[in-house]
Amino acid sequence: MQYQVPLNDLRFLLFDVLGLDALQAQEKYAEATPDLIAAILEEMGKFAAEVIQPTNKAGDEQGCSYDASSHVVTTPEGFKEAYRLFAEAGWTALDAPVDFGGQGLPHVLKFIVDEMVCSTNLSFGMYPGLTHGAISALYAHGSEELRQTYLEKLVSGEWTGTMCLTEPHCGTDLGMIRTRAQPDDDGSYRIEGTKIWITGGEHDLVDNIVHLVLAKLPGAPDSTKGISLFVVPKVLPGSGERNPVFCGGLEHKMGIKGSATCVMNFEGARGWLVGEPNDGMRAMFTMMNEARLMVGMQGLGLAEMAFQESLAFARERLQGRSLAGPQNPEGPADPIIVHPDVRRMLMRQKVLNEGMRALALFTGHQLDLSVALPDDEERQKADDLVQLLTPVVKAFLTDEGFNNANAGLQVLGGAGFTTDWPLEQLVRDGRIARIYEGTNGIQALDLVGRKLGLGGGRLVAGLFALLDTFVRDHPEAPHVAQLTGSIEKLREATTWIASNGLEDPEQAGAAASPYLRLMALTVIAYLWSRMALVAQQKLDEGEGSTSWLQGKVVCAQYFFDKLLPEGEWLLLDIISGKGSVMALDDDQWAA
Repeated sequence: MQYQVPLNDLRFLLFDVLGLDALQAQEKYAEATPDLIAAILEEMGKFAAEVIQPTNKAGDEQGCSYDASSHVVTTPEGFKEAYRLFAEAGWTALDAPVDFGGQGLPHVLKFIVDEMVCSTNLSFGMYPGLTHGAISALYAHGSEELRQTYLEKLVSGEWTGTMCLTEPHCGTDLGMIRTRAQPDDDGSYRIEGTKIWITGGEHDLVDNIVHLVLAKLPGAPDSTKGISLFVVPKVLPGSGERNPVFCGGLEHKMGIKGSATCVMNFEGARGWLVGEPNDGMRAMFTMMNEARLMVGMQGLGLAEMAFQESLAFARERLQGRSLAGPQNPEGPADPIIVHPDVRRMLMRQKVLNEGMRALALFTGHQLDLSVALPDDEERQKADDLVQLLTPVVKAFLTDEGFNNANAGLQVLGGAGFTTDWPLEQLVRDGRIARIYEGTNGIQALDLVGRKLGLGGGRLVAGLFALLDTFVRDHPEAPHVAQLTGSIEKLREATTWIASNGLEDPEQAGAAASPYLRLMALTVIAYLWSRMALVAQQKLDEGEGSTSWLQGKVVCAQYFFDKLLPEGEWLLLDIISGKGSVMALDDDQWAA
C-alpha cells in the first residue's frame, strides 16, 4: 500500500499539545509560521509516498553492488534520481544554518522528515541522514576555513557525509583505535587506517563524500582522551584530485540492503583537523547524538509503516466469525480486525507509535527551545532534557519499532512471512536500529552511567520538576493518579541506582536497561495524559473531529490500562539488584 502521512496526529502534537506555533515569536524561528509548517508536512508526506517509497523494493532486492577493481559502489535502481529530487527540493537544507544555504527551520521538522523518509525507505534515508550530522559537527567545531570549504555543498546535498569510528578490532571502546594521523608541513595530515561499517562510505549519488574520521596523532594518550577528529574528503576541493581513501568491500547484511555499508581504507589520505588535538570525541559526540536521535526516528518510521500495512490487511482479510456474532453477515467470514487478539496487536502498535511520536517530537521541540529561547536558564533546562532523553529516544523507539514491525508481521500470519508482503523487510530493516549508533545496552549505560550524574543530578532533577509541575497544575488531567504512581516508581528507581550504583558499578549496569525503559514509559505516560487532556478539552469545546479526538482518548486509556503497568515489573527488576545476573561461574553456563 502507499504510505499515508499521519497528518492528524502530527498537527495535533505540534500545535495543540506542544505549541510549536509559539516558536515563531523567537527571532531564530520567526519564519516558521503555522502555515509554512503545515505545508512542509503535506509536501514531505507526498514526496515520501510518490518519490521515495517506489525505490524501497528495488533497494531490498538489488542491494548495492561493488566493483573491486575500481572500488566503485553502485546504489539500487531509482536511488540516484530520488536523491537528486530530494536535494533539489531542499529537504537536505531544512534546518541547516542559513549562513551556509540552509533554511534555518526548527529541528523538530527534521525529526518528522526523518520519520517519513524511514517509513518509506530506511536505506535511502541513511545517505542524507548522516550528512546532516556531519554538517552539525563541522558547524560547531570546524575552523572557518573548513566551514567555508565544506558546509555549503553538504547543506545543498551536492556532497554527502560519513561518520568513521569503528575499526575491525574495536567498536564501543574507541580508545583502542589504530588509525593514525601524521602531520604534514602544509598543516594537513596523512590518515592511515581501516574503518568498518561505514554507512554511505562509497556510492554513486554524489561526486564527493566527506568523511569525518577519528584517528590518533603521534604521541597521543592511548585512550579516548587521545583521539582527534579529521575531515577527509573523497575528492580534494579545489584541485579535484582523488584522495587515497577507498572502499575495500561491502558488508553483507540481513536488512537495509540499499544502504552502502562499507569497509573504508585510508591509505595516506589527506585530512584536516576538526577542533583541537586530542579533543575529537567531544566534536564527534555532536554528530553521534544527532545520529542517535535520527535512529530513534528510524524505529518510529518503520513502526508506522508496519502499522499501516497490518491495519489495511486486518480490515480486508476475511477469516472466522466475531466472538460477538457475525459482523459481515453477507460475506463468507468477518475481517480479522474483529478478533480481540488481532485488535490487541493493532492497538499496541497504534498506541505505542503515537506515544513514541510524542516523545520524539517533545525532545525535538526541547532541542529548538535550547537554541531559540532568550533566557539562559530556560535554554539550559531545555538542553538538559535533550541530553537526558537522547539515549531514551534512540533505545526505546528502536526496541519498540522492531517489536511493532514484528507484531505487524504476526497480524498478517503466513502472508507476513513471505516476500510478497513488505512486513518481513520491515522486520529485517528494523533490527539494525537497535545496534548501530551505540547498541541499546550502551544507550542505557550512557543514561545511568553518565546522564544521571551530570551537573550533580541536574538533568534528572529537571525531568522530575517537569513531571511534578504537570501533576500539581493539572489535577484534573486524565489518568493523573496512574501518572503520579509511575513518577514515584521512577523516583524510587533513580534513588536506588544513586545509592547502590556508586559503590558497585555492576549494580548500575544490571539496572540500566530496565531503568531506561521505565523512564521512557513514564515520560510517555506524561505525554499521553497531556494528549488526553487536550483532546477532552477540544471535545468539550466542540472543536476538531469528534471521532478522531474520541479515538485519542480511548488510546490514552489503553496505554494506562495495558502498557504502563509494565513499570511495576521494571521497578522490581531494578531493585532486585545484580545478584542472579552476575552469579554464574564460567563453568556453569553450559547446559
